[in-house]
Order: sequence, then structure tokens, then C-alpha cells
Amino acid sequence: MARPLAGPQTLLRTLNGRAILETLARRGPLTRAELMAETGLSRTAVTQVLRMLEGSAAVAPAGVDRETRGPAAGRVALHPHLGFAAAVHVDGQGAHVVLVDPTGAVRAEDHASLPPHVDRVEVIAEAVERCLRSVTGPLRLVVAGVPGIVTADGGIRDDQGPDGGAFRCALSTRLGCSVRVENDVNLAALAELTAGSGASLASFALLLLDEGLGAGIVIDGSLHRGFSGVAGEVMYLPQTPVPIGAPVLSDDVVSDLALAHGRDPKDPIARHLDAAAQGDAPAQAMVAEMARRLTLVAGTIALVLDPEAFILAGTAAHPALVDAVAREAEELAARLPLRFLVSSFGPEAPLVGAVGEAGAALRATVFAQLVPSVERPPVARRA
Repeated sequence: MARPLAGPQTLLRTLNGRAILETLARRGPLTRAELMAETGLSRTAVTQVLRMLEGSAAVAPAGVDRETRGPAAGRVALHPHLGFAAAVHVDGQGAHVVLVDPTGAVRAEDHASLPPHVDRVEVIAEAVERCLRSVTGPLRLVVAGVPGIVTADGGIRDDQGPDGGAFRCALSTRLGCSVRVENDVNLAALAELTAGSGASLASFALLLLDEGLGAGIVIDGSLHRGFSGVAGEVMYLPQTPVPIGAPVLSDDVVSDLALAHGRDPKDPIARHLDAAAQGDAPAQAMVAEMARRLTLVAGTIALVLDPEAFILAGTAAHPALVDAVAREAEELAARLPLRFLVSSFGPEAPLVGAVGEAGAALRATVFAQLVPSVERPPVARRA
């Protein structure tokens, strides 16, 4: 693992302080000797930076190292009251809230249902506040993953038209902190890119099936959102006999398939998939059609972007659908090879992505406030 940037304190005080904070966030409590080894800083530089950080309440004593031979050495850690970030995943059923500290550790969790015609901002805010009651420290920011198209400035677009930044602004005002809104499928792709099935891939497309089908696209190790946030809205790709703009695979499509195959159209997708796994012939016919549509979506993406693999997430990771997709892909292999993997995080992938982004954003925010900038020489005024 590469060491954080570090150098002489007189010239690189900001980098040295940041290096120590990042190391403590990644490794937890450490002694001065361990910080020297991790950052490459001298003992004097570590001591001076720690004195500065202790003065700003950025770090605090964290016990004594009694395991290493020789005199006991004191450990330091990030101060426990630096603040928190909330990661939120909003779907059709509810809002899942997770509170993280600057190390990325989960400190509290709450789940709230979202009945129809309720103020989702108030429901989310109350869930966040319940989490905050179990910790001590301020809420500094929120990362919220939502379904639908999210523009670069955090606006949300849906079938009823854009709401601009109304949701973000309302939640920010209610909680008194900054709020970042992200598409939930993109967050799932970030989770896989960071620590999941896509961690070893330079490019991939995550296909997540929930209420609808969406894609998170990673190219050369970076998430691709598109110019207006539309990248990944693959549910509306045209397929015979489905015209462009009509959903290829969604709850409504599955209901229609269920009706056509003599199954209950009110059943959720998961129930049809479970029935297919148990040998129900009509359910298996449904799953075969779902797999055909999903594989054609993957084929269309492959012909444009040529990713290394496709990661199946959400309901698409159900074993019955994974097997059916594999059969469809085998039929296409001679003309268009497609590689499919299964998500490492299942239905929790969007929340895992939100937690990762919230932790990283919190560290960036807190560390920027704690580490003073290197003084710049005053600019001489012209006479």
C-alpha cells in the first residue's frame, strides 16, 4: 500500500498533517513509532504535527501499547467527537440510514418506511436524528442514494419532470448540513469498484434490478455519469417488440409477464424467481424472458462500451435469474462473448456505496478544517 504524501514540516505541514490523519483513519490507534513507519516522517515531524492536531482536538490519547517489547508507548487516534456523516438509501419501500465516523466505521443505523403521500424529507430527517441520539458529535454531511436520474448539480428527474435541487435543499435545511444526492445504481457500482466484484476490473457495467433495471457504468476505473445524468438508464433501450422509451424490464413488465403465463401479477419479482428455482414451469418461462431481455441490454452496452464484465445486482443476482442469464449468454457467445459476475453486496450494494462515499466525504471535510494551510508569502503591492 502506498504511503501518504509527507515531507519536512516547514514546507509541507498540510501534507504531513493530512498524512497522519489519513493513516489514523485507515489503521486506527497508533504509536508515534508506528506513525513514523506508516508515513515516512521523522520523529520530530510526527511529534510536532501531533502537538498541532491535539491542540485542535483532531486527535486524542487512545491507550498504551503493551504488546511491543520495550517501554510502553502511548497510542493516539482520531478524536471520537470529530463528527459524523449519514449515508441514506431511499427506495420504494423506505429509507435506510447509516451513521459513519471519519474512520468509516458504522456507529448507528435506522430504517424507516415511506408510506404513500408522506414527506420523505421529514421521514429521512427523523431517522437520521434517531441515529444521532446514540452518539456524541455533530452531523456534518449526508450522502443520499435515490432511484432515478440525478443531474450533476444534485437535481432529481422523474417521470413527472425535474424537481431541480428541491429534495437536496429541503433535506439540507431540515438537518442543517450539506447534502449530496447520487443515483442509487451508481452508488452500487462504486461499492463494487471499491471493495467488490469490480475491484480488479478496469471497466464494467453493473446491472441492478429492483423496481426497474438500471446500470452503473465504470470506465477506466471511474464512474461514468454522462452529461446530464442519463448514463445507465438502460431500462429504456429499445428491444423488439419494445419501442424506445418503454421499459424493457420493471415491476410493471414482470406483472404483464406473470399475467401472460398464468401467475399472480401482484406477486413481487422475488416470488416468481423463487418459484422458478423450485421448478414451477410458468415461472421458469417468465424468468427465461426476463433473462433474454437483460442479456440483450448487456449485449447492447457491450457493442458500445466493451466492458470487461457485467455485474448482476439487486434482484438480478437471484440464482434463478443468474442461471437463466448464463444460458442466454452461452447462446450469444459465438457472436458476442459476455462475462457476467454476481454482486458482492446483494441488495445492500447502494447503501454500501453510500457509506463509502459518506466516509470519504466526511474525512475530506473534517481534515480540511483541521489541517491549516501552508502560509503563502504576502503579495507585494505596487506603489
